[in-house]
Amino acid sequence: MLHPDRMPPLSLEQMDEAQRAAAQALIAGPRKAVKGPFIALLRSPLLMDRLQRVGEYIRFDSSLPPRLSEFAMLVVARACTQQFEWFVHVPLARKAGTSAETIEAVRCGRRPTDMHADEALVYDFTHELLAHSGVCDTTYAIAVGRLGERGVVDLTGLIGYFLTVSLVLNVAHTPPEETDDVVALPTLPL
Repeated sequence: MLHPDRMPPLSLEQMDEAQRAAAQALIAGPRKAVKGPFIALLRSPLLMDRLQRVGEYIRFDSSLPPRLSEFAMLVVARACTQQFEWFVHVPLARKAGTSAETIEAVRCGRRPTDMHADEALVYDFTHELLAHSGVCDTTYAIAVGRLGERGVVDLTGLIGYFLTVSLVLNVAHTPPEETDDVVALPTLPL
């Protein structure tokens, strides 16, 4: 069932001075537009500004290779049934080298069987962190061994950032920008 967009885009006339400044800063950066979660976040321009800077690091400067970052984003989008992020990141994950079979398994809520070892690590780390708000010593040791401490912190930050963004999008009912080559996430049983 489609829900109405609770926080549609604001026109320039609807924005106060702080909102206009935050929107202009976002447009001037690598995102080039106010879209997705930033439409809702613009209601709190200081939060949007701070959060988008974290997201800019996560997306464009993290120590994680794009294939792992994009894959982790898909796992979080699936966990939150977040369509906007799913439609944005599936093409990016494909481009970064994640297989169609892996993406489809994540979409359907299954642990993929054809993952590379580093993807399996990211999948397991993300699931464990989301389920338990932490990871066990074994998962931590494997992650540090593969990603280093910086990589573990960057992966944890990415998961937290995209969880926050997904929750904002879910509360706002922000509609996805659907594309023909991406299949929407099905609703999974609770």
